[in-house]
Amino acid sequence: MIPVAFDYMKATTVEDALAALAEGGEDAKIMGGGQSLLPVLRLRLNAPSVVVDCSSIDEIKGIKDEGDKIVIGAGTTHHAVMNNPSVKSSLKILADATASVADPQIRHRGTLGGALAHSDPRADQPPVALALDAEFTIAGPGGTRTVPAVDFFQGPFETAVGPDEILVSTAFPKLDGWGAHYEKFQRTAQAWSIVGVAATVRMEGGSIAEAKIGLTNVGGTPIRASAVEAALVGASSLADIEAAAALASDGLEPFADDDADVEFRLHLARVLTARAVARAAGLS
Repeated sequence: MIPVAFDYMKATTVEDALAALAEGGEDAKIMGGGQSLLPVLRLRLNAPSVVVDCSSIDEIKGIKDEGDKIVIGAGTTHHAVMNNPSVKSSLKILADATASVADPQIRHRGTLGGALAHSDPRADQPPVALALDAEFTIAGPGGTRTVPAVDFFQGPFETAVGPDEILVSTAFPKLDGWGAHYEKFQRTAQAWSIVGVAATVRMEGGSIAEAKIGLTNVGGTPIRASAVEAALVGASSLADIEAAAALASDGLEPFADDDADVEFRLHLARVLTARAVARAAGLS
């Protein structure tokens, strides 16, 4: 299908992009790598007044090691993220989750910021951002602001980024001294996750002292499994972990689709949470 007609503007600075958004109004759309937006346009699920191409904005690209955190520009490709030495060393869970995104062609074109701002309920990186307590820097007409991950994802394909704003970067606290693992269940290679779990664990004396867990494709947004996190404190065995992970499905309202019904997704949430935590804790 051919998209409806729209204007096109290629921005070279954040200021250019913001000016184009202001002129285009609420129907203007930002494009990074285009791997999420273009299929939507071809299916005529969106009819933007203007597409603002941000792929040439150098200031939103790149990965910076800032001591206790790693800041990744919104325009940085998945390929660059998963192969960056600092990310692989201090944020291996992000590198692993990114490596599971689609296929090499998409990972070379698609961007981390585009995937996070698109907020697809099935995506692999949003639960990692949630489990890592990432912070998002957003630029708008009034300047820049910072939004924590817990407030960033607001609904299916909806985030805290306003129609006149652009995501500039995401800051991920380093996981040095923590164990982490991303567990994803899918029917075919390179497919969306049916359910995915990002687990980070800090161990003390052979027991879990602290855990942070994000779930994907179990609702309209990535979910922080707070009940499981609390129950995991003091866990020192697989039995303890499985007992805590049984709480992972509490309060969830997953979708049913051709891949899985509600009960199967609830089952996967429990099983994959136990598996991800056990591997993060080094008990599997």
